Amino acid sequence: MGLIQAALGAAGGVLADQWKEYFYCEALDSDVLVTKGRKRVSGRSSNRSGSDNIISNGSVIAVADGQCMIIVDQGKIAELCAVPGEFVYDSSTEPSVFSGSLGSSVMEVFRNIGKRFTFGGEPPKDQRVYYFNTKELVGNKYGTPSPVPFRVVDQRAGIDIDISIRCFGEYSYRVSNPILFYTNVCGNVSEDYTRDKIDSQLKTELLTALQPAFAKISDMGIRYSSLPGHTTEIAQALNEVLSPKWADLRGIEVVSFGVSSVKASEEDEAMIKEMQRTAAYRDPGMAAANLSAAQAQAMRDAANNAGGAALGFMGMNMAGAMGGMNAQNLYQMAGQYQQPAQPAAPAPDAAPAAGAWTCPKCGASAAGKFCPECGAKKPGDGKWTCACGAVNTGKFCSECGAKKPGTVKYKCDKCGWEPKDPSKPPRFCPECGDPFDSGDTV
Repeated sequence: MGLIQAALGAAGGVLADQWKEYFYCEALDSDVLVTKGRKRVSGRSSNRSGSDNIISNGSVIAVADGQCMIIVDQGKIAELCAVPGEFVYDSSTEPSVFSGSLGSSVMEVFRNIGKRFTFGGEPPKDQRVYYFNTKELVGNKYGTPSPVPFRVVDQRAGIDIDISIRCFGEYSYRVSNPILFYTNVCGNVSEDYTRDKIDSQLKTELLTALQPAFAKISDMGIRYSSLPGHTTEIAQALNEVLSPKWADLRGIEVVSFGVSSVKASEEDEAMIKEMQRTAAYRDPGMAAANLSAAQAQAMRDAANNAGGAALGFMGMNMAGAMGGMNAQNLYQMAGQYQQPAQPAAPAPDAAPAAGAWTCPKCGASAAGKFCPECGAKKPGDGKWTCACGAVNTGKFCSECGAKKPGTVKYKCDKCGWEPKDPSKPPRFCPECGDPFDSGDTV
C-alpha cells in the first residue's frame, strides 16, 4: 500500500505542477527590504493543488520599478532580474508539458514522476522567488550620543586644533547588490525582511564612521559650521569608510546624508572666536583701528569721570606715558605694508656696436659678415650703386633709369638653360648653341 500511495502521490504531484505559475509582488512598503514572491491564484484558477516552492518551466515573474528579483533553486541563486517587465523562467528543473516540445516534455515528466516516487511522492527540490526593494530608503535618523572629534583648520588665522562637536540629522541608503544582501544578511526568509532588523547595527556603524569621515572633511578646510552645506562630500566620505562593511559585505550604500544641526561646546566656540579675533590684529591697519576706537572710548569715559574731566584726562596721560604702541605708528606700518613695491627701472640699453646686426635665423647678435651661432651670411641692406654713381634701393636707378644689376634673368628659349651669373650672360647657349637675345629674358 505504501508503494502504491507513493506512486499515486508522485504522479498526482507532477501533474498538479504542470501548470505555469505567475509570480508577482505587491507595492513594497518603505520598511520592507526583502519579500517572498507570491503565486497568483484566483477563484477561476485550476492551479490550486501545486506545490508551494516549485516553479514550473516557462513560468512568468513580473518585476516592477524599484525592485530586483532573484530565483533561488535548491538554496543557490539561479537567476536575477532588475529590469522592469516580464521575466520568463525557461531553465527550470521542473518540466511542464506546456513549455518546450511536447515529446521531450512528456519524457521529462515521466522521469520526474520516477524521481518523486523514490522520495515517497514528494518533490525533492525547493525553488523560491524573492523581491528586493532597491529604492532609496529615507528617514533614518541619527544623533551622536557623545561629542565627536573634529579638526578645525583656519590657515588665515593660523588655527589647527581639535574640538568636539555634536551632529544630528537623517541619512538614506539603498540595497545596491541584492546578491550580497541575500547571501550575507537575509538568506532564505519565509516572510518579509524589514528594516528594523538591521537599522540598529547600521546606525551604530554609521556613527563610528563619522569620525574618519569628519577628518577627511576637515582636511578640505571646511569649518564645522559649514557642514550642512557639504552633505555631498560627507556622504562620499562615509561610503569610502563604510565600503568594506556595507558595500563589499552587505551590498548597501549611503545615498544621502543630511545634517540638521552641528553644535560645538561653548568653551570651544569661545576659544575659536578669541583666536580669530586675535589673528585679525596681525594686520597693522586693523590693530590701529582697534586702538583708535579704544582711545576714543577712553576719552569719553574720562570726560564722564565722576571726579571731573581733568582728573580723568590726567589718568589717560599717565597711562599713555607708560609706553606702548600708538595708533599713528600702526597706521604708518599699515601704509608701508599695503603699498606695493615699485618695480626697479630697467637699465638703459647699451648702445649697439658699430656694424652690429641680428641674425634673422637664430636671433643672435653678430658684428662680422657671418653669424657666430648658425653661420648665416649677413643680409644686405638692399642698396646698390648704378654706373652713373647714384645709390639706389629699388629695381631701377633714380637718376638714369638703368635696371638694377642682377634683376634681369636670362633663360634659353630653346632648351631652358640658365646662366649662373645673370649679369654676364653668354652670347650663345652652351647647350644648344642658340644665340641669346631679348627674347631670352624673363
